[in-house]
Amino acid sequence: MQELKRFTMARVGLGRTGNSLSTRDLLDFQLAHARARDAVHRPLDARALAGDLEVGGLRSVIVSSAAHSRQEYLRRPDLGRTLDQPSRLAMEQLPGPYDVVFIVADGLSPLAVQTQAATLLRLVTNRLAPEDWSVAPVIIATQGRVALGDEIGSIARASLAVMLIGERPGLSAFDSMGAYLTWSPKPGRTDADRNCISNIRPEGLAIGAAAELLLFLMREARGRELSGVALKPENMIGIGK
Repeated sequence: MQELKRFTMARVGLGRTGNSLSTRDLLDFQLAHARARDAVHRPLDARALAGDLEVGGLRSVIVSSAAHSRQEYLRRPDLGRTLDQPSRLAMEQLPGPYDVVFIVADGLSPLAVQTQAATLLRLVTNRLAPEDWSVAPVIIATQGRVALGDEIGSIARASLAVMLIGERPGLSAFDSMGAYLTWSPKPGRTDADRNCISNIRPEGLAIGAAAELLLFLMREARGRELSGVALKPENMIGIGK
C-alpha cells in the first residue's frame, strides 16, 4: 500500500484507530476540506493579475459576468456565462478581428489562475509569431464560467478563444487550472465544441507541458478550422511527428 501511495494523492490505505481514522489522517482531511472551501471563496485580484501580465508584455482588459457577487455566482451558474452590460460595451471597443483571444476567469478556484495563468500565457504568447498570429488583449473575467468565453470571443471577432479557468477544487487538488479551447466561439457552443487541458498545477500537469499541448492544439484548430470532439489525438495520427 505504501508503494501505491507514492503514485497518487488520493486517500488510500488510511490508518485506523479502532473504528475511526487516525488523528493524523483526520486532521489532513479537515485541512484539505478547508483549503478547498477557501479556494472557492477567495476573490480573484484582477488588478494584480493584470500587473503580472503587463510585466510579461501582455495588455489586458478586466470584465465581469452578470453575477456580481461570489454568492450569486455560486447560486446562479447561468449568470456566470454572460457578460454584464458595461463589460459588453468595453469589449465592443476592441478593434478586432483577432486570430486568438485569451481569457482568464476565476472559475471555482481563483487561486489557480492567480498563481499560474500569467506564467502559462507568457510561455504560449512568446511562441506565437506576431506576423502569424494577431492576439487580442488578455481578457480577465471575474465570476466567470467556461461558456463566458463564447460571448467574449464572438464580440472580439476572434477565430479562436482560449480560456484559462480555476477548476472545481477537490480534497487532493485545490489549485488546479484548466484551459478550454474553442474554434469559432459564439453563444450556444457546447462542451463538445471545446478541447480541455485539465489539472494544470505543480503536482499535476506542469505549466511547461501544458503550454506545449495548448500550442499544438491551437495550431491544429486553426489549420483544421475546428475544435472539440473532432480534434482529438486519435484523429490526428502522424500530426506533429
